[in-house]
Amino acid sequence: MPDNVQGPGTDRAALRADCANCFGLCCVALTLTRSADFAIDKDAGKPCRNLQEDFRCGIHTELRTQGFSGCTVYDCFGAGQKVSGETFHGQDWRSAPRTAQQMFQVFPVMRQLHELLWYLTEALSLEAARSLHHEIRRALDETERLTHLPADAFRELDVAGHRDVVAELLRRAGALVRATAPRKKKRDHRGADLIGARLRGADLRGADLRGAYLIAADLTGADLRLADLIGADFRDADLSGADLTTSLFLTQSQLNAAGGDAATKLPPSLGRPAHWAR
Repeated sequence: MPDNVQGPGTDRAALRADCANCFGLCCVALTLTRSADFAIDKDAGKPCRNLQEDFRCGIHTELRTQGFSGCTVYDCFGAGQKVSGETFHGQDWRSAPRTAQQMFQVFPVMRQLHELLWYLTEALSLEAARSLHHEIRRALDETERLTHLPADAFRELDVAGHRDVVAELLRRAGALVRATAPRKKKRDHRGADLIGARLRGADLRGADLRGAYLIAADLTGADLRLADLIGADFRDADLSGADLTTSLFLTQSQLNAAGGDAATKLPPSLGRPAHWAR
């Protein structure tokens, strides 16, 4: 990372979920729909049946076998502990029920802001996007500022508008980096339907896969270096032996949704999911 990258929002440790310091917000605030990902229907604001009194999950080590694989994929990017500890000053929704509704409304907005911080922090580390670093730093600082707003202010926050501004900046940064890939023709698969696609061993260096549907795609041994993967859907995709070492805007939740093995090459900032083949 360039030595000019400093300040709030650039510490990715704060952008990782710390469930021990959260009031189980994702287990209460979000809606669950019975599906292959969730074994139950649950309305927003209603605690999951597996949430214990200490705000821990009662089946955490058995989520996949119990039909809650969606929970192992979800990532709040550290928004849970921010809302619990800072926005609401450690007051939990059980002991202070008057805070519950507002807390559950703030959480998904904070989650969006923290996700943007994750992407902007990465963008600020991209040498090929150095010409945009000033704009990226401004966007990062503004996003960080928004995360520290009092709870009441989140009601008026235009998070969708802010996301649009950041998304365009990230697109430009990604384009600059992808242009350095050795492929002469950079493939544009933005939003493409690649569900079940056979891409075994494919050279996807520098490809634009933003928002692409790669559900159950065979990406065994594929080269995804310098490919822009922001928002790509990797549910049940096979990444065995794939090279993602310099993939752009990849998240842990995307990896958790996919399959892979010990030969899959990952960026140093992300971990190998426990359910992958060893």
